[in-house]
Amino acid sequence: MGEFELIRQYFMPLARLHGSHSVVVGPGDDCAVQRVPSGFDLVFSIDTLIEGVHFPFNYRPDHLAWRALAVAASDLAAMGAAPSCFTLALTIPEANEPWLRDFALGLGKAAESFGLALAGGDTTRGPLTLSLQVHGFVEQGSGIFRSGARPGDLIVVSGPLGDAGAALDYLEVQNPTPDEQCVLESYHHPQPRLKLGLALRHFATAAIDVSDGLLADLNHILEASNVGASIERSRVPISSALTRLKGSAAIDYALHSGDDYELCATITEANWAKAPQSLKQQLTVIGVIEPAPGLRLDGTVVVSGSEATGFDHFRRKA
Repeated sequence: MGEFELIRQYFMPLARLHGSHSVVVGPGDDCAVQRVPSGFDLVFSIDTLIEGVHFPFNYRPDHLAWRALAVAASDLAAMGAAPSCFTLALTIPEANEPWLRDFALGLGKAAESFGLALAGGDTTRGPLTLSLQVHGFVEQGSGIFRSGARPGDLIVVSGPLGDAGAALDYLEVQNPTPDEQCVLESYHHPQPRLKLGLALRHFATAAIDVSDGLLADLNHILEASNVGASIERSRVPISSALTRLKGSAAIDYALHSGDDYELCATITEANWAKAPQSLKQQLTVIGVIEPAPGLRLDGTVVVSGSEATGFDHFRRKA
């Protein structure tokens, strides 16, 4: 199968099924054309995933497609952006039709779930690598940035943390237990918090998605905002499945492991007080922003800089 037949058969249908009104010209021309609505800013982000670094060798193609688009879409959620479209640059060792069929199926399901239209891309031959760029819109001046946290802000996170990191211990298990299956699902099918990101635009002062680990990602907010913080271990949400699997070590997964794609945000006490209960139910308060630099854990351990470890592409592999 040649490159153009591959695109026509497996990827053109995705653009037709999940069209976006902002995409004026999609796949099939030299460039895609996107129209930005009046009064909005275009928000975009790109992620690259490499086999053996960001996902296991011989990983299921439908799982890979979902994860790849979810990882990229999660950045839109952190900015409070409404999803619009994405492009895909796919490098594959060979035109394996069963693999491509399953990959396109998974990508189509993810695109429909996240509200993202395939606007274009490229294919080439080589080691399995995916680069996805996602586009979204925010009303001018309403985007959420890492640099907005201020002393006194509450630190909140969505959902339980650590499940996806623990899943790496069970990827080769043939018959996973229900608890193992629970954490594996978090790894295979992460859910970017797009609707929550939109809701947080009216309340959050800063936000980031938890991709490299809670401590590492929260530290990014602290550095960008030139502030410090204190958080409490006991407040960090952990799933019952992770607790049963890892016992007392569960908190280490929640603090240090990545791939959760939940949101960590800061909110003033005044905004928290007036936030609707439907929003508060999706968030857990784990600490507070402070003027003194550094990230304090339970008031005694100071975590800062290199100690706030998370995934680093140039120091270790997944």
